[in-house]
Amino acid sequence: MQHNVYIYIAVMALVTYLIRTLPLTLVRREIKNVYVRSFLYYVPYVTLTVMTFPAILDATRSPWAGLAALGVGMILAWKGASLLKVAVACCAAVYLLELFL
Repeated sequence: MQHNVYIYIAVMALVTYLIRTLPLTLVRREIKNVYVRSFLYYVPYVTLTVMTFPAILDATRSPWAGLAALGVGMILAWKGASLLKVAVACCAAVYLLELFL
């Protein structure tokens, strides 16, 4: 059993290494395709969203409170509120909803 763990770790390390180095070695010139550049531009934002969204819903006792805080945060951020104001408003929304529900 212990021997398999080392094989798993080695395979994961190899896959991680290949994912990070292959684009650097295969693509040597500037990417000029508009669609590929647009895709690569949004990859970090999508990755952050995919990691954050489930945590927002699971961080509260009720997923509805997390969803309401997400809505409040999105509206305030869309209106141009600062990060501190958005965070405080989201915390207040969760607190109030969990207090009364």
